Amino acid sequence: MAADDDPVRLSAWVHGYVQGVGFRWWTRARALELGLTGHATNAADGRVHVVAEGSRAATGKLLALLRSGTTPGRVDLVVEAWEPARGGLMGFVER
Repeated sequence: MAADDDPVRLSAWVHGYVQGVGFRWWTRARALELGLTGHATNAADGRVHVVAEGSRAATGKLLALLRSGTTPGRVDLVVEAWEPARGGLMGFVER
C-alpha cells in the first residue's frame, strides 16, 4: 500500500450541476491550497473532469472536498480512479 506522501494521480469525474457555476475555479483554488498540480476540465456531457497529482493525503483531501456538499453548484456523484503520478503537470488550470 502506498504511503500518504507517495505521489499519485487522481482522476475524478464529477457529475451534477457543475458547469457555469464557478466549480472549476473553486476546484483550482482548493487544489492550489493543497499543493496539487493538474486541471479541471468541462466535458461536453456536463461533467467536470478533475485530474490532480500530489501526495496521496492531499489528493484524498481534494476528493473529500469534491464530495463535501460545499462546492458551487450541485455534485450528484464523483467517480474516481487512482494511479501512480505521471508528472508533466504545471500548476493547476481550468480548461
